[in-house]
Amino acid sequence: MFPMSTEFETIELPDPDDAGAERLAAIEKSIVKKYRKQLWSPFTKAVKLYRLICPGDRIAVCISGGKDSMLMAMLFKELLRHGEQNFEAHFLVMDPGYNRENAEQIRRNTGILRIPVQTFRSDIFAAADSDEAAAGNPCYLCARMRRGHLYAAARDLGCNKIALGHHFDDVIETILMGMLYSGQLQGMMPKLHSTNFPGMELIRPLSLVREEDIIRWAAYNDLQFIRCACRLTEKAEALSGAEQVSKRARTKEIIRELKKENPFIEINLYRSMENVHLGTMREYRDKEGARHNFLDDY
Repeated sequence: MFPMSTEFETIELPDPDDAGAERLAAIEKSIVKKYRKQLWSPFTKAVKLYRLICPGDRIAVCISGGKDSMLMAMLFKELLRHGEQNFEAHFLVMDPGYNRENAEQIRRNTGILRIPVQTFRSDIFAAADSDEAAAGNPCYLCARMRRGHLYAAARDLGCNKIALGHHFDDVIETILMGMLYSGQLQGMMPKLHSTNFPGMELIRPLSLVREEDIIRWAAYNDLQFIRCACRLTEKAEALSGAEQVSKRARTKEIIRELKKENPFIEINLYRSMENVHLGTMREYRDKEGARHNFLDDY
């Protein structure tokens, strides 16, 4: 399913002119100064609180081209420059079949932000867009294949961890989506071990960063990132003339509405995963997947 070895291409960064160097300096300064409380502090807090980085780590910082992963790459650059220097970061871009516009946008942004990326190609979009995939769950297939290819590429680079750009809002939306649409109570962990790639871990350093703050940072620096590059979404827009309403978009809307009544809704959703009372659960699964019913020891 995944390549035995990965062919990488290194994107050459053009020599910046004075205007480019000045702009980059302003962007970097905004992370540690203007948006320190919103971006830098929660990033470093998550790194320390969840012990995401250990001495000697080789981390593949996975960049999709969106605002979240691009910011994450910049935060890692700042951490290497001003903070922890006992690890290595390799900036990795997978091209799952981007159209020309999105591919060029990623190249422009890595040039503006001076991110030394290595790229590799996969055919994930084509596989997810096949008739066989469409009959099942193409979104699930696409996400699973993406992660598998990233693990494989990171392994080939000698990395022991991959970093993904899931932020605070992704975490709480996943909790609520699981309850509303899947009938399960399941969180999104700050880090986890890979089940298919022994010795590899996945980390989420943006777990405490709010999406609205990422949007503000991008707007403040006049940065344009790709949004949804999915072919299925493009196809739906072409057919309907309007953006496809996803379950996640609906969940975002629900949280926004609830927040009008209670400003603590978001943090309460997040903390609910830290305040689980097993004694009130009719049934739950342990780490090995075994089910436990309250009648077992009633």
